[in-house]
Amino acid sequence: MRQPRFSQLPFSYVLASLLLLALVVWLALGDFDAFRRDAPADTAGNARATRVETRRIEAVDYTPVQVIQGALEAQREVALRANVAGFVQEKPVAQGQHVTRGETLLVLDSDALPERLAEARDSLELARAELAGAEKLRRRELISRPELLRRRAALTQNVADVARLEKQQADIRPDAPFAGTVDRISVELGELLQPGEQWGRLVADETLTGTGWVSQQDVAPLAEGQRVTARLLDGATLSGTLTHVARRAAEDTRSFYIEVTLDNPRRRRLAGASAEFTVALPARRVHTFSPALLRLSDQGTLSVRHVDDDGRVAQTNVELVSADTRQAYVTGLPDPTRLITLGAGLVAPGERVNAVAADTTERDER
Repeated sequence: MRQPRFSQLPFSYVLASLLLLALVVWLALGDFDAFRRDAPADTAGNARATRVETRRIEAVDYTPVQVIQGALEAQREVALRANVAGFVQEKPVAQGQHVTRGETLLVLDSDALPERLAEARDSLELARAELAGAEKLRRRELISRPELLRRRAALTQNVADVARLEKQQADIRPDAPFAGTVDRISVELGELLQPGEQWGRLVADETLTGTGWVSQQDVAPLAEGQRVTARLLDGATLSGTLTHVARRAAEDTRSFYIEVTLDNPRRRRLAGASAEFTVALPARRVHTFSPALLRLSDQGTLSVRHVDDDGRVAQTNVELVSADTRQAYVTGLPDPTRLITLGAGLVAPGERVNAVAADTTERDER
């Protein structure tokens, strides 16, 4: 029987034969490139480079702040004490009253002080007249020199007596050393005061002094004259200035004492209260980005990976100026910087990468 010719076979048989022939040829030749131990030469440039996403960032002006917990005190406050013993005779001002400087705050019994002071002043005038006469007689050598010296000593004694009585007169009528509020009067009429005994308190709180302590790690950026905002417990704020930073740390805590001067124009009752002081530090040029992009270098310092002008990965150490949960503020990066936002962990410093702008990637995905 005669064999059928190839052209007369069904199409399905022809197709199967061709596929079988192609499979045999592929197995015979093999895909040798797939089993090479050495990587093929990079003839396509960045075609096989690791792809990373980048974002171009530029430095911006930033004013860092430092927060200090502290307390508020009246700028001027003094305990009023008796200088002499005496019974309280008058109370010219009431507790809580605002007084001016030099205003009489209390009157003690005089114990015939005006009369004794008048007598001392008369004695002083007499001593001056006697000394003047003695000096004339001495020039004429009608009295001895010791007699002249006794007259001078008598005059000096009378001057001292008058000064002592005048001070005593001032002490029985103590006045305000500065303008303020008589915050406390703790004596009653007829009560006996002894020298050194406290009987009241005078407070001037139109201006407040804020006090606090700063650790030795945080004191370096602080300087007198920096702006300060004090936040109170009720959320209100006061504006002021940093007026003092201690030159030496406390031995027990190794922290530095600071003082802040704050305006209190409404004279709110804040002396003795606690407050939070926010100090505005000198402005700096910083780069901002997510704190998740910070990494530790092999030396344990903070660093950031970015792409340089040659398209290679660069890792630069940075100084962290400030940070919160959303932003990190750093210095030390070139300006501008192509920051690697995705894929930084898959590449190494010096490696050439295929850098794609993050906003371009987002447009492609959309």
